[in-house]
Amino acid sequence: MRRQGWAAFCAVTLVLSGCKEREVAGTWSNASGSVALSRDDALLYVVDADNGILAVVDTARQEKVSEVRVGPRPERVTVGPDDTVYVTNRGGRSVSVIRRGDAVEAARIDVGVEPTGLVVSPDGDTLYVVNSATRTSATHGSLTAIDTESLTARWELPLGEEPRGIALLEGGRKAAVSLFRQGDVMTVDLSDADRPRVLRDGTDLNARANAASAPRAVTALDTPLPPSAPRGARTFRARGMVDIMGAPDGRRLFAPVLWSREDALAASPDDGGFQGGDSLYGGGTPCGADVGGGVVAAGLITFDADGEAPEPVVDDLDECKPPPDRTPDYPTSLIASPSLITPVQGPAAAVVDPSGAWLFLVNQETNNVAIVPAWRRSGQDLPNSTSSVRQTVLVGAGPNGIAITRDGRKVYVYNAFDHTLSTLVSSGDGIDAVSEERTRLPIAGDVLSPMAAAGRRLFFTATDERMTSPMVAISCGSCHLEGREDGHVWGFPDGPRQTPSLAGRMTTSTAPFHWSGEFSGLGDFMNATVKDRMGGKALDSDTVAKLAAFIDTIPATDNPFRGEPLTEAQARGAALFKKAACDTCHAGAVLTNNANADVGTFVREGVLKDAAQVIRAGLNTPSLLGVGRTAPYLHDGSAPTLRARLLNGRESNQHGLTAQLSDADVDDLVEYLQTL
Repeated sequence: MRRQGWAAFCAVTLVLSGCKEREVAGTWSNASGSVALSRDDALLYVVDADNGILAVVDTARQEKVSEVRVGPRPERVTVGPDDTVYVTNRGGRSVSVIRRGDAVEAARIDVGVEPTGLVVSPDGDTLYVVNSATRTSATHGSLTAIDTESLTARWELPLGEEPRGIALLEGGRKAAVSLFRQGDVMTVDLSDADRPRVLRDGTDLNARANAASAPRAVTALDTPLPPSAPRGARTFRARGMVDIMGAPDGRRLFAPVLWSREDALAASPDDGGFQGGDSLYGGGTPCGADVGGGVVAAGLITFDADGEAPEPVVDDLDECKPPPDRTPDYPTSLIASPSLITPVQGPAAAVVDPSGAWLFLVNQETNNVAIVPAWRRSGQDLPNSTSSVRQTVLVGAGPNGIAITRDGRKVYVYNAFDHTLSTLVSSGDGIDAVSEERTRLPIAGDVLSPMAAAGRRLFFTATDERMTSPMVAISCGSCHLEGREDGHVWGFPDGPRQTPSLAGRMTTSTAPFHWSGEFSGLGDFMNATVKDRMGGKALDSDTVAKLAAFIDTIPATDNPFRGEPLTEAQARGAALFKKAACDTCHAGAVLTNNANADVGTFVREGVLKDAAQVIRAGLNTPSLLGVGRTAPYLHDGSAPTLRARLLNGRESNQHGLTAQLSDADVDDLVEYLQTL
């Protein structure tokens, strides 16, 4: 009752009013992503990945006062209790350390592969860094603890696949770590400073999201499912959990996600009422909302942090309708826009305000910030009953970081694609209480070519009607997360299709395109994808050229074995790669001959099966560049590991001359494949 009463009180106050709540042992963070504030809010720190800098902004004068050169592709920034600044260099396997007032790094600390999330313990003694992979394995990430006095690593704890964000719990005695592609949370026990341990490697989030089995009502805009998939069979999976953040009182955690359809998708017989092209097979969400939307929807997961490990609170247990005996004190897991004119897509960062009443969600693909009540889903101050979003505020292109002052009166958002800073302030006491203040502050310039820079905006836009319709509101990046892959298998009408990575694979030079290789030119492939799946329009040659220019600049996923001499096992694997004739199809600089083949992996039974014409044509050989970090494998995602892929059908010799390989040979071949 105390917590609900406080939320009700803050709900009637003005957003950014400074209605304060007790912060538990310093574990609440007032920033997320690419921006952070000094302890007195006098300085704002911004990392720009393209330029490799940490920019320092005087918040009183609203001007950039200095910049510090840090490592390659800086990802996130945080500030310790002593005002020391820490930056993860995702492209440099390092963390930069900058003392307040300095114009150069104080140190650069080696960590794991592609470090992302980071946080400092409340006492300031330990910096925790989340690594997407380790220097010895591409299959899992890790958590590194760094002594902030000696700037040396105390320990490194293996975690799950592709961990990203971190939030501290119970005064720093525990940590919650988000798993990016799995869309889940791990819990780590930090109570013993020298012996950390994983308390829980995940939750039942997706099981809870799909627990409801009652058929959903059919609506006028509902897209029909295949006959083999009965109404009510729609299932969803959380993915793209880029970060996790806590409420000031430490009792709740919030994680932005993307909800994605898992069941069979059916081609729409008409445009479904969408503007700008055919619909994307119909949408839906874990909340059972079948009207409008694409197969990807922005979401926000609430976790109860009062127990031993965070427990997800998911709507589909009751079809988003509260049981008769209680009113949910958490937002819906679907972040639906209050207006079809201003969709919400691509959640990239978030922060809870000091009162604990409001959450600010940064959406990279719709260039806006959604303001959501953190402890409820309804109220007179919300614009309508179909959305828990109080307001959306337009910012610049590609926002990926947010910070809020400790008095709750200003919010800063970094717009990564146009390298500017937006400042949001309270502007009244109505529904539109928050607005962008003054002119956006330039932080840096473009280093991409004009064509590639324009292509990046197109690739990640869910609002440009050339690329998508307002009702569908998805982008290329909704599936190709960060220009890579999402670890998801889509049930398209031609069969199950895993999202392939585009990063560092020279994709535009690997025609023909698509898993079946049915598109001889990039323009044809993009038009089919944009029109038939994204609800966009036919693309002209200039738009295709811009998209192609960006795709060719997407940096390769960092390889743990990059630049390292081959080990004995890897060298044996390299010889086996040739002996098994793998290089016949996976040939050349891109490691593909761009031809179709039948390697014995077609799905011939069940709801999600390959179409007859696909089986006749064969599958286009994918590139193996960066293959070690693109699990799961095969076009249907049925092989969770490289070893599982090689063992699947080993005796048939359809996928290389594998029948001759012993188990030890398979292990060596896997070791080599991970170096590609």
